[in-house]
Amino acid sequence: MFSLLNLNPVLPKGPVACAVTIGNFDGIHLGHQAMLARLREVAAQRGLPAAVMTFEPHPREVFTPDQAPARLTSLREKLELFRSHGVDRVVLARFSRRFAALTPQEFIERILIAGIQARWILIGDDFRFGAKRAGDFALLSQAGAVQGFDVESLPSVLAGGVRVSSTAVRDALAQGDMELAAQFLGRPYSISGRVVHGDKLGHELGFPTANIQMKHNKPPLAGIFAVELCGFDGVRLPGVASLGVRPTVKQNGAPTLEVHVFDFHDRIYGAHVRVDFLHKLRDEAKFPDLPTLIAQIARDVAEAKQYFLTAQRPLYPGG
Repeated sequence: MFSLLNLNPVLPKGPVACAVTIGNFDGIHLGHQAMLARLREVAAQRGLPAAVMTFEPHPREVFTPDQAPARLTSLREKLELFRSHGVDRVVLARFSRRFAALTPQEFIERILIAGIQARWILIGDDFRFGAKRAGDFALLSQAGAVQGFDVESLPSVLAGGVRVSSTAVRDALAQGDMELAAQFLGRPYSISGRVVHGDKLGHELGFPTANIQMKHNKPPLAGIFAVELCGFDGVRLPGVASLGVRPTVKQNGAPTLEVHVFDFHDRIYGAHVRVDFLHKLRDEAKFPDLPTLIAQIARDVAEAKQYFLTAQRPLYPGG
């Protein structure tokens, strides 16, 4: 029903008493980061591992797959972000209709107490659990008073007067506002993946690209962007990226992420890289022929280079 993933190699493999926070944590935005900071603080005070319980797949992908939101982070990206924020252990709950049918009391007794031995639990102000979302902070606190664990709720985080949420990040990305999304995330939005072989069309057009393998076919953004490619000993390589279905050269194509890095000629097939999306240049478009497409790519490259020369870019705590 769930598995334990140790991000801290000194932890024993089996369950140990822990401080835990629970949620989907898609994107690990500023609200999530506030929860992780509070989790680490209390875990250190109590001498407990800092654990996160999260769900895979997303609950809405089980119940309403056609209406499920675009994922902001793959599972691998989420685990990497948890590690960077000092999480010791991840409790990965395999979400299914059977799991969703657990009553709130069963969830507390079988998962939180017997399963992960929770001693302190942190939840968001909108957290619900158990069948029909019947469990809430009050019910969890009552159980804690009897079973011997403490519960705390953390209020929402605001940025510019807006409640920070995964939905707010998705909305900003869908609108092409990379700067607003970065404010909510505390870092530029990024997609990580392995560099794989493509159809080599970019090379034929005079703009060779790195093709990044994506884990999901429903990215939360699309278009042409000024980006940085990261993953080479901390070096950030500026470039321009296309994320979309490539309508000029494909019919009914799957979403593809291609990055043209300026003045870069190394072969990086197989490397795992991260693409930071800094600024949207334009929407994807279908052109009448390849010469028209080539001319537009040249304009995109020039505009992206100008962005890197003139943009006032904030420093984000996440780097």
